[in-house]
Amino acid sequence: MKEILRDDVVGDVTICCTRRSRRISLSIKPSGEVRLSFPPYASRARALDFLHSRRDWILATKEKFAHRAIDGKSAAHITPEEIEQLRAAAKATLPHRVAELATRHNLKYGKVSIRASRSKWGSCSAVGNISLSLYLMILPEHLRDYVILHELAHTVHHNHSPRFHALVNSLTDGQEKALARELKEYSTR
Repeated sequence: MKEILRDDVVGDVTICCTRRSRRISLSIKPSGEVRLSFPPYASRARALDFLHSRRDWILATKEKFAHRAIDGKSAAHITPEEIEQLRAAAKATLPHRVAELATRHNLKYGKVSIRASRSKWGSCSAVGNISLSLYLMILPEHLRDYVILHELAHTVHHNHSPRFHALVNSLTDGQEKALARELKEYSTR
């Protein structure tokens, strides 16, 4: 079961009753979308009580996402001129940083390209070419490095296997999970 509920305080909430849920849980995407999931053995009324008990947390989290900014603007509402400034900064910065990190960790890659991708921070092709989003420039430097190291790890493991994650974790001094969680707080949408 999936439905959209209009809550007077937090706005639209996607409600999902699914067998994959083990407990009642709330999630909020950086876009502000709120999702309430619960297992079939939990009643809808109990799930809604949980939603209502967490309104303050929902509002605070939505507010936090709304204030991720570039020069005081939400990343989703930057102007075309600001996008071009990001593009120029990305082209001047990111390829050099990829080279530095690859050399430091003895990793090989092909070409580096900069794109205006809003769907993902980066990607790595089967031949080791790395594509990075110009929106990486809205991130703190340590998260930019995390994304670059993630893509460089794909030049060794072209998947998200345990060996891939072990490599990323070693490249980030054991911080992969913490960095991945922190990165989820940012959005280009």
